[in-house]
Amino acid sequence: MFDSVLVANRGEIARRVIRTARRMGIRAVAVYSDADVDLPYVREADEAVHIGPAPPARSYLDAGAILDAARKTGAAAVHPGYGFLAENAEFARQVGAAGLIWVGPDPAAIEQMGDKIRARNLMERAGVPVSPGSREPVSDVTAALAEADRIGYPVMVKAAAGGGGIGMGVAQDQAGLRAAFETARSRAERFFGSPEILLERYVERAHHVEVQILGLADGRVLALGERDCSVQRRHQKVAEESPAPGVSAELRQRMLAAAVLAGQAVEYRGAGTVECLVDADAGSFVFLEMNTRLQVEHPVTELVTGIDLVEQQFLIAAGEPPSFDTAAVRPSGHALELRVYAEDPVRFLPRPGPITEWEEPEGEGVRVDAGYEAGNTVTPFYDPLLAKLCVHGADRDQALARARLAVAAFRIAGPKTNLPFHAELLASTEFASGSYDTCLVSKLRPT
Repeated sequence: MFDSVLVANRGEIARRVIRTARRMGIRAVAVYSDADVDLPYVREADEAVHIGPAPPARSYLDAGAILDAARKTGAAAVHPGYGFLAENAEFARQVGAAGLIWVGPDPAAIEQMGDKIRARNLMERAGVPVSPGSREPVSDVTAALAEADRIGYPVMVKAAAGGGGIGMGVAQDQAGLRAAFETARSRAERFFGSPEILLERYVERAHHVEVQILGLADGRVLALGERDCSVQRRHQKVAEESPAPGVSAELRQRMLAAAVLAGQAVEYRGAGTVECLVDADAGSFVFLEMNTRLQVEHPVTELVTGIDLVEQQFLIAAGEPPSFDTAAVRPSGHALELRVYAEDPVRFLPRPGPITEWEEPEGEGVRVDAGYEAGNTVTPFYDPLLAKLCVHGADRDQALARARLAVAAFRIAGPKTNLPFHAELLASTEFASGSYDTCLVSKLRPT
């Protein structure tokens, strides 16, 4: 095992990785921008290095500054967290070229799965179900209209090189497609540096379900269960749970098997997630995309399996076997994660500002992964995620009850937060029933 790791990220995920590193006796090095000097993760690291001003392009996206920080501190490895450079194959190669250990999958796997069209075609060849969609990038509106006629409306329009719901839109007809295409292409070029667009058949009343996979150092790929991520605003997740309440045991097994096939197709190593769209009524699913990194919602899987996924990432990167019995993984109970954002709970618009009060809930089955504390300021430069409120119970009813109490007990003053939305979500009969789909938030917040 390597003796030190630089965490190339910030906020709650940097704090999360540092916690496991220190438990394992690995020296943890943090990097921070001007805006983050007072955040808890900087204080909790064994060493912290300033890498630039607040704008991400001049700090957390500056590969040169991060590699320089690793050299100066003698770090042996780099853990990218999620976002920023986590799925940047070129950065992963630069880490290796600098003689450092990359705590993540091989750059080739990142590259293959980072292009959604290439990934779809690869998954189809590997025997993973895919929805009708583009096999080549759609270059202009005329081509998009022809492709949509072939696929059939409604269609989902998305950036081929993107993620996080950025630029995604649904078109019900030709007029809607023209507007959605221009929006997607503009945002794709702005956020991902590529204007290439992908069209897919849009599944109405779908469940967004993902499978956590782990590619071991010995070449095996494991599936560690699934998470339902259907509670979304602007195609971005705000709540997750495991096991997925709308998935039958038979459908679950087929999804887990397909996720293993997906990982094997790219010789995957490390933690990754295979995302699917599920039609529970039809008992079918299709491949959506693969995230070649640790997911924001990884605590949900950790709570039901008892497996520390960051620990496994370190072990795999070091070429060591996992710390658990791979033949005895049996998810137990039910877990929920609620993403707590500094945002308007009605319109979901960011609301940065100073935090004057911060009191986290406690109790059996409650876990809070937080990036902030009282006295910190939420700046407009980064995603406004404050914390992840996670709960575990013997069953879904107990987990829901604990989640309701935890939301009521979480005190944050200063910026507006979406805690009132989570209280409403947990009180809604549709969410409580487990029969919800990706349209749930729009039903709770009709426009």
